[in-house]
Amino acid sequence: MRNRQATRLIFELAKPGRRANLLPKCDVPATEASEIYGAAARKNRLNLPELAEGDVVRHFTNLSTLNMSVDTHFYPLGSCTMKYNPKRNERLASLPGIVDLHPHLPSDSVQGMLELLWRLQCYLADIAGLPAVSLQPAAGAHGELTALMVARAYFRDLGQMERTQVLVPDSAHGTNPASAAMVGYQTTTIRSCADGSVDLDDLRSKINSRTAVFMITNPSTLGLFEAKIREIAELVHAAGGLIYLDGANMNAILGITRPGDFGADMMHFNPHKTFSGPHGGGGPGAGPICVREFLEPYLPIPRVVKRDGRFDLQFDAPKSIGRVRSFFGNVGVLVRAYCYILANGREGLKAVSQHAVLNANYLLARLQRSLPVVNERRCMHEFVASASKLKKERGITALDIAKRLLDYGFHAPTVYFPLTVPEAIMIEPTETESKETLDAFVEAVEQIIGESAQQLHDSPNSTPISRPDEVTAARKPIMIWKPAS
Repeated sequence: MRNRQATRLIFELAKPGRRANLLPKCDVPATEASEIYGAAARKNRLNLPELAEGDVVRHFTNLSTLNMSVDTHFYPLGSCTMKYNPKRNERLASLPGIVDLHPHLPSDSVQGMLELLWRLQCYLADIAGLPAVSLQPAAGAHGELTALMVARAYFRDLGQMERTQVLVPDSAHGTNPASAAMVGYQTTTIRSCADGSVDLDDLRSKINSRTAVFMITNPSTLGLFEAKIREIAELVHAAGGLIYLDGANMNAILGITRPGDFGADMMHFNPHKTFSGPHGGGGPGAGPICVREFLEPYLPIPRVVKRDGRFDLQFDAPKSIGRVRSFFGNVGVLVRAYCYILANGREGLKAVSQHAVLNANYLLARLQRSLPVVNERRCMHEFVASASKLKKERGITALDIAKRLLDYGFHAPTVYFPLTVPEAIMIEPTETESKETLDAFVEAVEQIIGESAQQLHDSPNSTPISRPDEVTAARKPIMIWKPAS
C-alpha cells in the first residue's frame, strides 16, 4: 500500500501559523540592517511551508523509507557494482583532521593527508601493474577523458598527430566513444564474436597507422574475461597504438591479474565501485588513472610526490596536460578507498573478487533454468540474461521484469545494456550478498516469470510512481513546486 502522506509535497502539508522553531528577534536595528543589506534586502515574505517540527521530521523520515539503497535492499545492478559501503570507512573519512582541511593549506601543514594520498597512489599502482598514478580525475568517465588527453599529448610529443583513431568494441560502455569524441578522436567500432570476445579479424582489418588507442573493458560488459587480451595488445602495440583499459569491472580481478601485466598502457579505477565508496546521486566521485612509466610526464598536475622524507604537491611538469580538476579532486572518496584497501589487504582484495565471481556464477547457474543467459560458460562478476524469448512468446519484456522486481523488494538489474544483447538483463550480485539473499532473488524472478503478461505490464504496484514517461521527465523536468491556481 502506497504511503500517501509520505509522497505529498511538504507545501501540501503546511498550515498557516504552524512553526518548527522560534527565531530570536533581530538584534540589529532596522536602520543598520538596511545599511548592511541595502538593495539586496528582501522586500516581501518568502513563500515557505509552515509546519510543526514533528510534521517536518515525520515527512522526511517517511520519504526516506520510499528510497531503495544498498543499506536497505539488494542492488543487482550490472556494470555498476553496487556493493555494501562499510560504515567504518564513512566514520574515518569524516574525522575532523580530514574533513576540516582547507585546500589552500601549505604542504608542511598537511603532511598526514599527503602521505595518505601518496600511499594510495602506491597501492593503486601495485593493483594495476602500472607505476604512474594521478588521483585528480573526478569520476570514471573523467578518468577515461584524462587518459585519452595523456595519450594525445604523448603522440603530439612524438610528432604523430595523424593518430586520431580510437578503436572501441561494440559491447563497450557508452562513455568510451563519448570520451574519445571530447578529445577530438574518431571512433571505430570493433565487432564481437558470437562468444562475446573481440573479433580479431575485424580488429586486424581496422587497425592502421592512424590508430591511437584501443579502449577495452576486461572483463567485458558481458561479464567475460577476454582470453585473447595479450594478442590484442600485441596487435595494437605493433601498430604503434596504446591500450586503454576501462577499469569499471576491476571488482572481478583484484589480486588475481593486473591490467599492466596483460598489456594495458593506461586505465582508470572507479573507487566507488571497486573500493566500496558511496555510489549514485551524481557524485561526488573519483576516477584515478594509472599509466606506464613513459606516459608519466603527461599526467595532470599537481601530483603527490615524496622527496627527502617529506611529501609535497608537484607542479613542475612541462609536458603535463595541466589541471583536470579544481584543487586535488574529491579527496573524501579517495580516503574511503584507502581505508577499504588497508582493511582488506592484498589477500583480502583477492578474496573480494573471488567471492564476487562465485556469487555471480551461483546466480547464473540458478537463473538460467528459467531465464536464458547469453553466454552459459563461466562468467566473472556479472552476467547478461535476455528476455527476448519471453517477449516473443508472451509479450514480457526486460523492463516488465525489472519493474515487477520492485514489488518484491529488489532493486532492478541493469536492463537493455549491453546494446549487443536484445532485451538484456545485466545482473551483478557483488561479493557482499549472502546466499540467502541470492536465493530469494532467484525465487522472485521465477515467480515473476510465472505471472501473467498483463500483471507485469501494470507493475510496479507498491511504489508512489509506477511507470513515468522517462523521456518527458528528462526533457521537461519539473524542478519547482507551484501552488494550485
